[in-house]
Amino acid sequence: MRSGKACGNSKFWDIVFYCLNCVYLLQSALMDKQIDTKKALTQHLEMDSFFTGDFAAKGPDIKKETAKQSAEQLGNFERKVARCSKCELASSRTNTVPGEGDPAAKIVFVGEAPGEDEDRQGRPFVGRAGKLLDKIIAAMGLSRKDVFICNILKCRPPGNRDPLGGEIAECLPLLQEQLRIIRPEIIVALGAHAARTLLESKETIGRLRGKIHEYHPGDTAEPIKLVATYHPAYLLRSYSPENRRKVWDDMKVVMEQVGLEVPPPSRK
Repeated sequence: MRSGKACGNSKFWDIVFYCLNCVYLLQSALMDKQIDTKKALTQHLEMDSFFTGDFAAKGPDIKKETAKQSAEQLGNFERKVARCSKCELASSRTNTVPGEGDPAAKIVFVGEAPGEDEDRQGRPFVGRAGKLLDKIIAAMGLSRKDVFICNILKCRPPGNRDPLGGEIAECLPLLQEQLRIIRPEIIVALGAHAARTLLESKETIGRLRGKIHEYHPGDTAEPIKLVATYHPAYLLRSYSPENRRKVWDDMKVVMEQVGLEVPPPSRK
C-alpha cells in the first residue's frame, strides 16, 4: 500500500511540476514578446522622427529649391532670347518678350506673338487683351504671379501680322525649352494660331476647344495637358455672353485639372 501511495504521490507531483513549468515558459515567452514589441515600437518611432521630424526640419525644401533652379534657368533663357537673331524679326523688334510669371507654375498661358504694347514694354499680354486675360485669371482665383504667360514667338511681327512659317520654326524650340524648365501641369493655348501650332492641327478653335489634348515639348519630354480656348483679343471683338461662357467653361476644365476649386455660378 505504501509503495502504491508513494507512486501515486510521485505522479501527482510530476503533474504539478509540469504545470508550473508550463506557466513559467508561457510567462517567459510573453515577456520576450513584450520586450521585442517594445523594441520594435521604439525603433519605429526613431525612424519616424528621423524622416518626419529632425530630417524634414534640417533637409532642403524641395519645392523651393525646384522653383529657385527654374528661376535661374529662366534667367539664362531670357538672356539667350535677348541675343537671338535667327530670323528677320530681330532687326525690327524693340524688345524681346520671353514671358513672365511663376517659374514653377502649374498653368502656362501661351499666345501667338507679342503686339505693339508688348514689344515696347518687353512683357507679354499688357495691352487691352492682356487686361482681359488678367480678369480671366483673377476669376480663377489666381494672379499673374501664380501662372506663367508667354507666346510662341518672342518678338513682334511688324504691323502685328501673322507669324511666318520660318519664324515659328525658329521660335518653337525656344518655347519647348521654356516649357521643359517650368514643367507645368497644363497649357492654355490662347487662340486658333497658338492652338494649331502646338497641336499641329488645321482644325478651327471651335473644334479644338472643349477637350483636353496633349502637347509634347520635345521628343524625350513628358507630355503636358493642353486646353485650347479663344484669344482675349477675339473676345474683345466678339464679346457676347455665349463666347464668355465658352471661355469660362474652358477655364473650369483647367482648374479641375490642377485641383483648383471652381467658384459657384454668379447669381447676378
